[in-house]
Formats: sequence, C-alpha cells, structure tokens
Amino acid sequence: MTETSIPRAEQSLDEEETATLAVDGDDTEADDTEADDDTDTAAGTRVKKAVGEGDLFRQSEIAADYVEGLLDILDYDGDIDELVAAGRPMVEVVGERLQNLVGQRGATLEALQELTRLAVFRQTGTPSRLLLDVGGYRANRRKELAAVAKNAVEKVKEYGEPVRLEAMSAFERKCVHDVVNAMSGVASESEGVEPNRRIVVRPAD
Repeated sequence: MTETSIPRAEQSLDEEETATLAVDGDDTEADDTEADDDTDTAAGTRVKKAVGEGDLFRQSEIAADYVEGLLDILDYDGDIDELVAAGRPMVEVVGERLQNLVGQRGATLEALQELTRLAVFRQTGTPSRLLLDVGGYRANRRKELAAVAKNAVEKVKEYGEPVRLEAMSAFERKCVHDVVNAMSGVASESEGVEPNRRIVVRPAD
C-alpha cells in the first residue's frame, strides 16, 4: 500500500512565521466578532493590512494551483473556481467523491485550508484570509448554523436566560455571530479555548 502525501509549500515553519500566519475571522481569533482583516502578530498587537483586489485575486490563483496539484496527487476529479468575494480570496472545488476532503464536521477541510494559506504565504509573503470550500460544504453549513442561531435567539427571548451552544470551529462561530448580531435584543460572545470554544447567546445589555 503506497502512502499518499499532501504537497506542502515548504518542509517547515519556524515559530515566528507560524505566529504571523494567525489571521482572525474563520481560523483563530481573540474575539470571533471582531473584523476579520486584523492580523495577530507574535507580540499580540493587531495590524490592519490593506490588500488590493488584484492582490486578492492573485492569492486565489496561487491557492487554486495548489489545490489542483493536491487533487492530482490524490487522484480526485473536481472543478476549481478562484474568485474574490466579500473582500477575501476564495477557492471553490466542485465534483464527485470529495467528502474525504471535508472530513467530519469540516475538520479535514480546515486543515487543507491552512495548508493552502501557507502555500499563498510562501509565494506572497502576506498572511492570507483565503477561504476554501469543497463540495459546497461551507454554504450548506452556513444554512444549518443560521437555523441553530435563530433557535437559540428564540429561547433567549422566551426565557431570558443565556443559551450555550456546542463547541464549534472559528468558521462556525463566525457564522453564528453574524446571525445573532443582526437581531435585536440579543448578543453573542465566545468562551473557552480551542478545541472546546463555544458561543453563548444572551439578552443584550
């Protein structure tokens, strides 16, 4: 049985580079509700990075090339689209037999997204907020999480007590925060540490 390896941009990262790659939004965050174009530096400060539309599309192109190489190695067929949406680069993969690239609750997809971001970083020197989606998983998950968030809001309004949701990934928490923050009379916040970080929906102050 041959062992299949996933292509990497480089063999290793030192600690300083790893810290630089921590980007708010859907992967790591001090507060899931903060603007996700903030970049955490090793010193803990936040630096706003302005990236032009052309640079973002270049990131999506680099990412698409990396994902295409990955699919070739794994012998998976898929159509790859690169685009820029909502101010961030995106790569979408559509095809059959792609569930293994998503994994349980998107765990494999999150890992692949980090590898793809690393490939972009190695070529551009800029931490990327790239969003990778496979088989429409993220779009479908957003719909499910919207229903979860609305249900929690209804309970908070009915009983006046905070509702704690199950542990979620940063991407999932961001989806819930977006729904809750669009509603009146309620607020949301994150508590705990990874991988058990979760959202609490409560009455607004």
